[in-house]
Amino acid sequence: MTSSEIREKYLKFFEERDHKRIDPAPLVPEDGTTLFVTAGMQPLVPYLLGKEHPEGKRLVDIQPCLRTDDIEEVGDNTHNTFLEMMGNWSLGDYWKKESLEWSLEFLTQELNLPKEKLAVTVFAGNSDTPRDDESIEIWKSLGIPGDRIFPLGKEDNWWGPVGETGPCGPDSEIFYWTGEGAPKDSPDTNPLWVEVWNNVFMEYNKTTEGNFEPLKQRNVDTGIGMERTTTVVQGKTNVYDTDLFIGAKEVLGDVENKAARIIIDHIRAAIFIIDSGITPSNKEHGYILRRLIRRAAVYARTANINLGSTLSELIKEFKKVYKGIYLDNESVNFSGIISEELNKFDETLERGLKEITKTQDINERAFDLYQTYGFPLELTEELAVQKGLAVDREQFYREFEKHKSLSRTASDGIFKGGLASSGETETKYHTATHLLHAALRQVLGDQVIQRGSNITSERLRFDFSHTEKLTDEQIKEVEKLVNQKIEENLPVTFKEMSREEAEKTGAIHAFGEKYGDRVKVYSIGPTSREASRSKPFSLEFCGGPHVENTRSIGHVKITKEESAGAGIRRIYAEIV
Repeated sequence: MTSSEIREKYLKFFEERDHKRIDPAPLVPEDGTTLFVTAGMQPLVPYLLGKEHPEGKRLVDIQPCLRTDDIEEVGDNTHNTFLEMMGNWSLGDYWKKESLEWSLEFLTQELNLPKEKLAVTVFAGNSDTPRDDESIEIWKSLGIPGDRIFPLGKEDNWWGPVGETGPCGPDSEIFYWTGEGAPKDSPDTNPLWVEVWNNVFMEYNKTTEGNFEPLKQRNVDTGIGMERTTTVVQGKTNVYDTDLFIGAKEVLGDVENKAARIIIDHIRAAIFIIDSGITPSNKEHGYILRRLIRRAAVYARTANINLGSTLSELIKEFKKVYKGIYLDNESVNFSGIISEELNKFDETLERGLKEITKTQDINERAFDLYQTYGFPLELTEELAVQKGLAVDREQFYREFEKHKSLSRTASDGIFKGGLASSGETETKYHTATHLLHAALRQVLGDQVIQRGSNITSERLRFDFSHTEKLTDEQIKEVEKLVNQKIEENLPVTFKEMSREEAEKTGAIHAFGEKYGDRVKVYSIGPTSREASRSKPFSLEFCGGPHVENTRSIGHVKITKEESAGAGIRRIYAEIV
């Protein structure tokens, strides 16, 4: 059974059960809540919260998603960055019995998976909410034996809420045994159990007091991964042996090589991002696209694969797989966009390999390869060990984690401020980075966006997007502006507000970053007597801590300015 047949069977199965087929939402959300759609339920959140859907209470769709949270796991048997999520939905209509019954029917009768190779998990209950005995009894009535029903905790079988409050509830997941012989163990202990279906039962509302109250509208929200389902239906042990990737496998050769798997995954994801109108850049969506292409380029080198010469064939194979569904816009130059980025990265890669031996702070430089030049973690480790820059791998990871905790990047930790500690000196440097950021934007333009920082008790390091080396005059102007604001003794204040309110203030933040529902917005200046008629010099999302007024920082001296990668400059500064 092909992936196309699975896709169509799924949609028709639920259409026959009065579900309306709806079009997938764009991979890039129109409301800007996240950079990309990461789950099938994301576009339907308003309707799960009670808004009436124009197509009714029963829906079915297949939603393209993109996830980078597990990017280091890509290359194993089941993880992908781009994926399709099949979903059927009940908006206050049917409940557990129908949902579980149809799930099992589709898997065993439509996809012909043997029932004896299935296991299910259910919510085990806790002090807040009871065990999901209803689902347990339904599964038993459907012929799932008691020793294949596993009650697990909240970390495994509970969904939501999205924030601190809102709709949530238990879920019941279905797993398929991919190992040899009779199934054994539990899905939470044996990776040979592969999840193929998740039924979420949104029946509670978590209140601000932390209580769980029954919802007036109970919803069913399901998710079925196309890649994993195709894997088990086609009797394969990993997603890369399915027809979704078979053409790409033949282009690259030995797909059992982890590097080849990563290349295939990342190029597929890159194609779908480009199809959404995104091009590589140093911020937001373009930054994710650039990272994926560059990771693919690095792994191509390690596997002795000429990615540039195989690129057109890879793209052709993926267009065959999704013909009539996605990637049909002939005006999109996938090959040209990716090739241009590969050429840019060739220069950056050579520079990065040379940079690793140019500093006494070896471990920091190794981390820079990962953070700034886009080197995958395991390749960075290999280079560090091979070149004698770490005593062993254990030391590398210990030092790597140390530097990771100190670093602040666009995609990880901006909210925390890049502080190694919250001592008095570090706090001064932290506020100084806000002044420096604002000054750079004023001198160079609003296209300047912070790309990382590292703060110690001795200096600050600040990375920002800019394509050209700063002139001596520009450096002097930035430094003068920072110290001018310090001398003005501007107040440093913050307000805590909802993320939505904070975004409306125009405060600088990482677009799409996973902030909580409540955030702090720090402002530097104006003075209280100017507040009614002046904008702050600096306004940023931040977790603190900061000094109370700028004069307590002292004098800031920029000591060095250099390249930190393609389109990224780096400044070092000290308080003197």
